[in-house]
Amino acid sequence: MTILLKNGNVIDYASRLNEKMDVLLEDNHIKAVAKQINQSADQIIDCTELMIMPGMIDMHCHLREPGFEYKETIQTGSQSAVKGGFTTICPMPNTKPTPDSTIVLSKIIEEAKRVNLCNIFPYASVSKGEKGEELVDFDELKKAGAIAFSDDGMPVVNARMMREAIIKADKLGTFVASHCEEKSVAAGAIQAGKVAEELGVAGVLPEAEEIMAAREIVISETNNVRAHICHISTKTSVGMIRDAKKRGVKITCETCPHYYSFTVEEVKTSGANAKMNPPLREKKDQEAIIRGLQDGTIDAIITDHAPHSEEEKQKGLASAPNGIIGFETALAATITNLVDKKHISYLDMVRLMSYNPANLLGLKNKGQIKEGYDADITIFDPTIEYTYEKESIVSKSKNTPFIGKKLKGQVAYTIVGGRIVYER
Repeated sequence: MTILLKNGNVIDYASRLNEKMDVLLEDNHIKAVAKQINQSADQIIDCTELMIMPGMIDMHCHLREPGFEYKETIQTGSQSAVKGGFTTICPMPNTKPTPDSTIVLSKIIEEAKRVNLCNIFPYASVSKGEKGEELVDFDELKKAGAIAFSDDGMPVVNARMMREAIIKADKLGTFVASHCEEKSVAAGAIQAGKVAEELGVAGVLPEAEEIMAAREIVISETNNVRAHICHISTKTSVGMIRDAKKRGVKITCETCPHYYSFTVEEVKTSGANAKMNPPLREKKDQEAIIRGLQDGTIDAIITDHAPHSEEEKQKGLASAPNGIIGFETALAATITNLVDKKHISYLDMVRLMSYNPANLLGLKNKGQIKEGYDADITIFDPTIEYTYEKESIVSKSKNTPFIGKKLKGQVAYTIVGGRIVYER
C-alpha cells in the first residue's frame, strides 16, 4: 500500500523543515520526502493548505481498561486518540487490576493489538497494586512490553522505595514517571486561594507537587540517574527543574494543555469539569509553564486524558473525581493558546508533541518525517476555527472544560503504520 501526500506544509523538528513538500508512504514506512514526487500511488491525498507533522505521541493518558470500562475502553480511547491526531499513546496503570504482573500487562497489549487503531505502549506500575508497599519485578515487566513505570494517580510515599525504583528503571534503559503529590498538604478540591474560599471548598497547596518534585530531583542528581516528573503545574516546580537541568541533572518533565489554557478561575464556570490533579493554578503559574515550554525546561506536552462518567462529575466540586479528557483538544488547544499567541512556533509544537516524546520513550523510528521512519503522520488544518461541542466528542466520557470554547486547528487525517485510521 502506497500513499502520496501532495502539496502539504511539512513540519519536522529534527531537520528544522517547515515548507511545502510531498511525502510518499510505502507500507508502514516513509519512503521519500521531496519538493515534488510524481510517482504513482494507491492513494493520493491533496494536502494543499494542510500541515503534515510526525504523528503526535501522548506519553501519559488513561484508558480505564481493565476495570473501569464504563468510563472508557481501549477501543473508545483509541478512537478518541486518533481523532485528536495521536498515533501513539501510553496508558497509565491505575486500572483494576493494575498491570503489576505480566498477565495483566499482556492482556492490555493484546487488546490494543486487536483494536489496532494507534500504537499503544502501556506503563506498568512501580509498586504492586499501586499500594506503595512492594516493588514490581521491573525486569520481567520491561521484557513483557512495559514502556516505563509509574504509580500515576498515587504518589510513591516511601523515599527509599522510590530511589530503588528510579535506579532499577534507569539500569533497564527506561524510567519512572513520578506523580508528585505530598499527601499531607494535598487535601482539597482545587488550588488553594481566593477561588477555593469563594466556592467554599478546601484548597490544595502548591507545595503538594513541589515537595515531591524536589525529592525526585535530589534522587536523580545524587545517583546520576534519570527521573521523569509528571504533569507539572506550578512556577516553583518549573524553576526547580530549570535549575536542575542547568546543573546537568538527568531530570525530564511534562505538562498538559489545560495548564497553559486555563487558570483556577475556570472552575467558576466549568465546575468539576475543570477539576484535576494537580489542579489548575494561578496566572503566575500559567505564565511559568509557558516560559518552561519556550526554553526547553518542559520536555513534552501530554494530555493526561482522564475519562469519568457524567454521574461522577455531577457529585459536586468537593466529591467529584479528578481528571479531564484531552485527546481531542490537545492539538487545537496548543495552536489556539500557544502558537497563535506567538508563545511557541509550529516547530516547537512538533518538538513538544512528537520529537521529544519519541526520544523520551526510546521510540527510535518515530517522531520524525524522514525516509525509513515509521509512517505515523498527523495532518491538520491550522486555520479552521470552531466551537468545541459536547456532541462532537468521540470519547466515552465528556468531562472537559473545553466544551463551549472557541478553538483553532483541526485534524484532517491520522495515519498509523501507513494506514489511514482517521479522516475528518
